[in-house]
Amino acid sequence: MRQKRAKAYKKLMALYHISFGFREPYQVLVDSAMCTTSTALKLDLVKQFASVLQGNVKPMITQCCMVELYKLGRGEQPAVDLAKSFERRKCNHREAIPGDDCVASVVGETNKHRYVIASDSQEMRTRLQGVPGVPVVHLNRTVMVLEPPSEATMEAKRKAEEKALLPASDGRPVIGDVNATELKRKRKGPKGPNPLSVKKKKIRTEEVDEAKSGVKGKVEDDCDAPSGDIQDSSNKPKRKRRKKVHVANTADPD
Repeated sequence: MRQKRAKAYKKLMALYHISFGFREPYQVLVDSAMCTTSTALKLDLVKQFASVLQGNVKPMITQCCMVELYKLGRGEQPAVDLAKSFERRKCNHREAIPGDDCVASVVGETNKHRYVIASDSQEMRTRLQGVPGVPVVHLNRTVMVLEPPSEATMEAKRKAEEKALLPASDGRPVIGDVNATELKRKRKGPKGPNPLSVKKKKIRTEEVDEAKSGVKGKVEDDCDAPSGDIQDSSNKPKRKRRKKVHVANTADPD
């Protein structure tokens, strides 16, 4: 598969995934025409489905389509063997009806079970254009092709997007409704300092009480101590006084 085509298919499956809730493994409902064409061209259907849908697949077939293959005779025995390897989808038809009508009844009006239809019948593909959310795969010669979404699919997608923008029934704002939300926009600009880092360190009251009790006890001990034991740190060494020497007057009187 070319890169451009693979990218387009990935985008289409993302649409079905988001808007209609498709999940892997994809349930691929195969009709009898697809089985006969693929066996004639010797194609590996399961591998082709996984390549086009870009994910794990679970091929399925209805009982009415199996009856159609049996009626084709032994010439289409390879197609019957291929269909037997698929999972059987109960259609709840007591008597077999045409394969196109059976597939259309299983899909219904809304494709509730999220089937991917693999059909090589042009009438069947045209019939499914009116059902929203139905991926259709067909063979173009030897190439498996995923058809673009129909108008009904795009209309259902648009309505789902508009519904998501409306407020909820309980009055709560819905994500995406900018007018209903009361969120305040953050002001751009330089941020202030962290207030926790600016606060002064708080001293615990227990530590303050212990410190006060310790100072008070020390003062009481100093007051109770004897006077001789108290040393005055302000005492300075006494200065020695020099003795004055008196010189006698030995001179004779006149």
